Amino acid sequence: MSKTDKTMLDDAGLEAFFAAGRTHAPEPGADLMARILADAGAEIDARDATLAAARRRRRPGLWAGLVAAIGGWPALASMATAAVAGVWLGFASPAMLSSVTGGLLPTTGTGSETGSETAYELEDLLPGYDGFAQLAEEGQG
Repeated sequence: MSKTDKTMLDDAGLEAFFAAGRTHAPEPGADLMARILADAGAEIDARDATLAAARRRRRPGLWAGLVAAIGGWPALASMATAAVAGVWLGFASPAMLSSVTGGLLPTTGTGSETGSETAYELEDLLPGYDGFAQLAEEGQG
């Protein structure tokens, strides 16, 4: 330990000071306790108001629930893009659409023709199907 010119108290001497402190414990005044309780009540009211406002903010609306059910904003954006493209193709009705389908789409018949007679055949969908049919005929004969 360090050298000092003061005498050090032993445990028995310190215990006398601690016992005196325990017997004469100071108590706060009534006005101090009233102010502390008033501050605590104000803090509790402010905290309750903050929690109530947070609960009101957290509740999602109908629109937010629908967007979340679809998959969020990215899914909604892709659905909107597909809808705009579909409306554009349907409204513009490009002449190239019939050349792209290659006559596979059924046409409406006039007179004695019906839509089922002018619909596509299997050879239209599978151009190499004729070769398979010829092989099947050769195998039978």
